[in-house]
Amino acid sequence: MSTINNKLTENKITAWILFTLRESAWAPLSVFGFYLFGLAIDLFDNFPNMDIPTHFMGGFMITYFYRSLIRNSQPIVGDIPLPIRILFAFTCTGTTAVLWEFYENIMDRFFGFHMVRGLEDTIMDLLLGLSGALVLSLFYRRR
Repeated sequence: MSTINNKLTENKITAWILFTLRESAWAPLSVFGFYLFGLAIDLFDNFPNMDIPTHFMGGFMITYFYRSLIRNSQPIVGDIPLPIRILFAFTCTGTTAVLWEFYENIMDRFFGFHMVRGLEDTIMDLLLGLSGALVLSLFYRRR
């Protein structure tokens, strides 16, 4: 019986992940695609202020993805109150923003990129990502 329950749980988790990816993975992937395009054409070197909307939209879009992920998990984990879902998605976005800044610093340090323009740039990037997350959290009402 335990094997059957494990298999059912595994199928639910797989379905949850695939459904969420189909529903909302486009959001963070579109910002990431723009970021890669910008790197390819030196957009951020030629127009350093393009970093601002990129980080803001990154926070906005990754929060959209996390909100979808959390909402779609409820058949597996049970009902999650809306304020908890919003707070959890916001904190996941903050963690993602910090990890992204680690990535930028690692690329600079070990591979000679020039993605970080100092501590002020890093703090501003984090603030912009969290601002995007806050805007989505305040105005996105899908339950």
